[in-house]
Amino acid sequence: MLAVCTANICRSPLMEALLRERLDQDVFEIASAGTRGWDRKPMDTMAAMELMRLGMRPGSFRSHPIDSYLVESAGLILTAARVHRSDILSTSPQALRRTFTLREFALLAPTVDAPDLESFVAEAARARGTVRGDLDVDDPYRRSPEVHRAVADQIDDACRVVADRLNVVAARSTTA
Repeated sequence: MLAVCTANICRSPLMEALLRERLDQDVFEIASAGTRGWDRKPMDTMAAMELMRLGMRPGSFRSHPIDSYLVESAGLILTAARVHRSDILSTSPQALRRTFTLREFALLAPTVDAPDLESFVAEAARARGTVRGDLDVDDPYRRSPEVHRAVADQIDDACRVVADRLNVVAARSTTA
């Protein structure tokens, strides 16, 4: 699984940490990157503080620019905003059926049922036209602590829904 935002220092590191904490680590491998990513930069201080507020530590996180290997190897790509999804698809159109905004996938996940993870992502792609509303997570970079908190809470809520649903599907497919 790949989490993507712009610079890979605020939103996607939060997504990566929260998903890594909540998903079955025997089944899921999570990474993050930025579409205009900085290379080897630490997590933004405000984002790191929000991660700590949510009970996790940023550790030795370092940013990473997106590359074709990450896109091609990810079974699911969750972006912070539609612009990131467009950036990915402009260089890798074949990733369309595996690429969603985080909020879009969080809205789809409870409505989709499939026997395994690959089928689950495919069913979500078929249902993507059914979700409406603001599917983006705002960029909190260099904004107020209140904006960072609101963004972190939005990411936390969406990651909880995604992780809960994916863990159920993963458990079902490993016991089948």
